[in-house]
Amino acid sequence: MQKLLELSNLYFSLPTPKFKRYLFKEIDFQSKLIGILGQRGVGKTTLIKQLADSYNLPTSKMLYISADNIVNTLSEIAIKFSSFGGELLIIDEIHKAENFALELKTIYDFVNIKVIFSGSSALEIENSKVDLSRRALFYELGSLSLREFIAIKYELELEAISLENILNNHQEIAQKIKKEFKPLEYFNNYKLFGAYPFFTEGEKSYNLRLNEIINIILDSEVATIYNVDSDKINTIRKLLHLLCACVPMELNIQNLAKESGISRNTLYSYLYYLQKANLIEIIGGDFKNKKLLNKPDKIYLENINLYNILCDNQNSGSLRESFFVSQLKQKHSVKYAYHGDFTVDDKYIFEVGGKNKSFKQIKDISDSFVVADDIEIGFGNKIPLWLFGFVY
Repeated sequence: MQKLLELSNLYFSLPTPKFKRYLFKEIDFQSKLIGILGQRGVGKTTLIKQLADSYNLPTSKMLYISADNIVNTLSEIAIKFSSFGGELLIIDEIHKAENFALELKTIYDFVNIKVIFSGSSALEIENSKVDLSRRALFYELGSLSLREFIAIKYELELEAISLENILNNHQEIAQKIKKEFKPLEYFNNYKLFGAYPFFTEGEKSYNLRLNEIINIILDSEVATIYNVDSDKINTIRKLLHLLCACVPMELNIQNLAKESGISRNTLYSYLYYLQKANLIEIIGGDFKNKKLLNKPDKIYLENINLYNILCDNQNSGSLRESFFVSQLKQKHSVKYAYHGDFTVDDKYIFEVGGKNKSFKQIKDISDSFVVADDIEIGFGNKIPLWLFGFVY
């Protein structure tokens, strides 16, 4: 315990970033058990430190541990720390702890202590033998929005804008924002290195770090959580590259399975793993028991920066649509549309394209909008793509 306390004190002595991600305001601090899930590198460790600071407890009442650096079980640590007067236990990377769900249940039921833990987005919480849904509140931390990137990179913190406000007042909003900075310049930087907060550790080494993260997610998290052999992980890695090269509207599951050298059912399982790990986003198709009941209509990499790592030849249409989906999915339901590209919240139709994109495909559809790249300010129902980066 003494060693754990020493490491914990070092953790709490480190400076805490001032900017708080969108998720911070959504968390219920009264809950006894809080889980923050998300892809590696999105800032979970920073977020839980900010959460810990908000409790205003003395350091002696808080203990931070990383699950890959402990000898005793989580419940044994919690019981002992509670006996010393501990009130808040923070557990990082809980997916690396044995029987973590049972351990959390034991702590919740028998130890008078609050717990905040982080874990991989690939965790099979819902399929665990121990039901945590009645005990824990789970939150998912996504990649940075354009708004958050601007706040961190340029220290210009603007309020999030609701989708309805954007649809109704986008011209006025864009004009106001344009007075603060050049939207297309900042958006171009976001495309290069804006989806993960570790760009603050070096923009030149950003792609190297991101490539390392992809490898760790596949080789460690996906392999361990889903019990996938190393040779199969290489197949999944190949699948990622193939998906990157696909134009969404030309996606063919049968051909994709053939190119990957796997069966259709195996492909569905691998797509499930990649979606759970937040490396891809599937639009259309429902998941159940690791299989797609319906064919996916479109598949994108989870955020626009992943294309820089995984694609030899990037498709501008895929990049635009991937950004749109990544920014909207945090707060809204995004589905495949048979007319246009996407249906959002089962109400709005969006067609995404370049600055010259017309309304031809959606001209007779109510509540329909063109989302255009490479324009600063829109008009009528034509809205700049970058502006959707302010939804969260």
